[in-house]
Amino acid sequence: MEDLFQRLAHNLLEKNDHLSYGQARTMVELLWEDFESSRAKAGREYKGSDVTEKIVKQWIDYYGPVLHDFMMNNPKYKDYFGDDRSIKH
Repeated sequence: MEDLFQRLAHNLLEKNDHLSYGQARTMVELLWEDFESSRAKAGREYKGSDVTEKIVKQWIDYYGPVLHDFMMNNPKYKDYFGDDRSIKH
């Protein structure tokens, strides 16, 4: 799982150069957890990490360049970034 999260975080960094590796990794883990918990709450059958990886990768591909704007300003997520909410420029 470690390699998978690293790969997805690097993929996000390729799309968004405003993030540090730590911020990208945190975003990947949050997206992963949200997708799996949302499916579980909806009563959907678990389809495995391959499906979750595919969805998170799609989100990164579509929203990666602006993901920092959404996640760091959303009350649900912004506390995960602590006092280091600064974006690289």
